[in-house]
Amino acid sequence: MTTHGGPATDSGAPTVVSDPTDPVGPVGRPDQGAGPEQGTDPAAGAELQDALRRLRDAITAASYPLVLPSADEARRVATALAAQLDDYLLPRLARLDAPLLVVVGGSTGAGKSTLVNSLVRARVSAAGVLRPTTRSPVLVCNPADLAWYRQGELLPGLTRTARPSDQADTLQLIAAPALPAGLAFLDAPDIDSVVDANRALAGQLLAAADLWLFVTTAARYADAVPWELLRTAKLRGTVIALVLDRVPPEAGDEITAHLSEMLAAHELASAPLFVVPETSTDGQGLLPEPVTGELRTWFGRLAADAGARAAVVRQTLDGALAALAPATEGLASAADDQFNATGVLEERIHAAYRGGRRAVEQGIQDGRLLRGEVLARWQEFVGTGEFFRSLEARIGRLRDRAVAAVTGRPAPSEQLQHAIESQLVTLLRGAAAEAAESAYAGWQSHPAGAALLDPELGRASPDLPDRAERLVRDWQRGVLELVRREGGDKRFVARGAAYAVNATGLAVMIAVFASTAFIPTGLEVAAAGGTTVAAQKVLEAIFGDQAIRTLAARAREDLLDLLDGLLGEEAGRYLARLDAAGVGSDPGARLRSAADRVEQARSDAALTDGAGLALPGAAW
Repeated sequence: MTTHGGPATDSGAPTVVSDPTDPVGPVGRPDQGAGPEQGTDPAAGAELQDALRRLRDAITAASYPLVLPSADEARRVATALAAQLDDYLLPRLARLDAPLLVVVGGSTGAGKSTLVNSLVRARVSAAGVLRPTTRSPVLVCNPADLAWYRQGELLPGLTRTARPSDQADTLQLIAAPALPAGLAFLDAPDIDSVVDANRALAGQLLAAADLWLFVTTAARYADAVPWELLRTAKLRGTVIALVLDRVPPEAGDEITAHLSEMLAAHELASAPLFVVPETSTDGQGLLPEPVTGELRTWFGRLAADAGARAAVVRQTLDGALAALAPATEGLASAADDQFNATGVLEERIHAAYRGGRRAVEQGIQDGRLLRGEVLARWQEFVGTGEFFRSLEARIGRLRDRAVAAVTGRPAPSEQLQHAIESQLVTLLRGAAAEAAESAYAGWQSHPAGAALLDPELGRASPDLPDRAERLVRDWQRGVLELVRREGGDKRFVARGAAYAVNATGLAVMIAVFASTAFIPTGLEVAAAGGTTVAAQKVLEAIFGDQAIRTLAARAREDLLDLLDGLLGEEAGRYLARLDAAGVGSDPGARLRSAADRVEQARSDAALTDGAGLALPGAAW
């Protein structure tokens, strides 16, 4: 003799009858059929299905890649909602008249499989002391209902099979004539299984239930995990019935009363409660018929009453639809967090590189580039008279070439141009390096940004020096072209051609590095000597006072435009990582809009009368 839930001794294999005219085919993915919509207004039902598909699209389109406190839960909820839409809501809404699915769930060792076997009077699901016993779900139905479940509209992600399997993504289908038509039992894995995949599958199956038959024991009815799932089922509107199993006769009244109090405290007092006393199983591992008779009778009457079955389906379906709104709002809030964090991280990058731009602007304006090497070369260029000779064009050019050939030294104009290039490149490199460090620190202080960082981002790009040099040379060529265009109708251009343009261009570059149109302070004027002022006067005489100021301003703008491109490329290293994360454009708004549409369609469909469902109790 063995106790309920313990090992049973088989004196003979029980017979599980499959429909010979409609057997389960070879193992494979079920065909995706769409049954006719029945039981609700066709137009309202079609609108509701369309709204649900749009919601599913919005849920799958939203992503939560950034490391934020709300991200993990949002990913879990999104996966669960998408599964419930595919596994239950859409197929059930398409076929309200399909058989009622009772998912039998509970804790490890509660006796779920033994109970299912006893209700259908055949050993259809493995029971024993080894845990976990139920590795893949088993669905038992009347032979007349087998075709519906084989089509795979419900739980389409599970592969149908006629044989037991250890694979969690399979669903074994068994036909049992003892089970009334219109009703099916699905023996789910343990909700507290030590196997993660089993726990996840159990939750998925419970979300696809029309009715959840929760099985617990006298020893474990107060465990936390089952009550958490019962609360979830209550929030979803799932219709629930309970079996209190293995109750010692001497403690039956006390335990039943306490469980009833707990049900009332969780607003589940109306849920039917069936008490199964501790007893022995027979040779086939089945409970005695008198022990399960009350429960079998209750389910038999439910199967025979089409109106009651429809009420259960509609109540659960409507409750699940109603629960979509708060769940989707949670996803939308998490999506807002992602979207807002993206904006924060983007702004930190832009702020860092705006700081780099300001550093260059300040370096250009505060006269620092006119000190040191640039100032020395400018003094030499002006003080030796080359500037004035250059404006005289060919004679000066030939003289300087001859001098350079004899002395081996570049002409002062070339030295000045190289000094400007060197100082400007140093300024650009320093600004880019500081901006990279600032951007790195900005992201490092943010959890989402820190997860996206790579140490190389804390430094300027390896090829930045080369790009900075190209930028400065391009700018210098642009200044010369600007002088050539602006001086196209000036007498000196005709006389001096490119050489005069070169000298004037250098003077314009110097003017760019001053806070006024030319040398900004008395210090630089004194250092450069009167020839600097004289050079400015010559330029003003050629171009006019306002024209030279305009040339310098335009050259400065061109330099800053090139700088924006350089720093933009540097900032792009960060922004590319943010783009690759894949946060959409305001996904929260799309989720809320889709959820609002579902709620409106649900209201129009009027699946229930709003009064709620009171299932008949055990005495029904």
